[in-house]
Amino acid sequence: MTNHTDAASTPLRTLARAARRVGRGIRWYTTTLMGDTAYATYVAHHRRQHPDEEPMTERQFWRQRMDDQDRNPGARCC
Repeated sequence: MTNHTDAASTPLRTLARAARRVGRGIRWYTTTLMGDTAYATYVAHHRRQHPDEEPMTERQFWRQRMDDQDRNPGARCC
C-alpha cells in the first residue's frame, strides 16, 4: 500500500523551498538597494584591506556617506 500523503507533500516541499529562496532573494535585493547592508559591507572590506586600522564607527560612516552624496549629487537618484 502506498502512502498518498508522502507523494502529495513532495511537490509542496519543493514549492515551499522555492518560495523561501525567492523570499531571501527579494530581501537581499531590497536591503542592498536601500543601503541597509552598506556599513556591514564597509566593515568587512576594511578589515580585509586594512587589518591594522580601526574602521569608522557606524555614525561616522553614515555621516561621511551623506557628506559625499551632498558633494556629488549625481551619485544618487533623487
